[in-house]
Amino acid sequence: MTVKNSKSRKIYHKGLASGRWQKLTFFEQMANIGSEVFRMIKWKNRHQKNYQNAFERALELLDLTMADPKNRKRLKEIARVREVLVDTYFDNQYHSSEKQWYNYFYSFNYAARVNQ
Repeated sequence: MTVKNSKSRKIYHKGLASGRWQKLTFFEQMANIGSEVFRMIKWKNRHQKNYQNAFERALELLDLTMADPKNRKRLKEIARVREVLVDTYFDNQYHSSEKQWYNYFYSFNYAARVNQ
């Protein structure tokens, strides 16, 4: 279910946006973002609307991660990931590959599971 905020931007993760996201560890947050990026990759050449929705959900989670006070020291990395993801979606001037995205986010999946 999506809800629109006052700026007409869809809010996909209403429960997470209301504070639940901050209870997750940094590794769990990044692993969840990775899941959306993986969905984005999956839908890239198959279904434009699903591709766009996965992209928007990933951005929303990245924004929530950047707003989380415990991630203040990691803000530069998170902002860079967001920048490269936006580039990947629009014109890929940085030449990011699917393999690079998988390699980057799989490490967070592993770390999130090890630290449970």
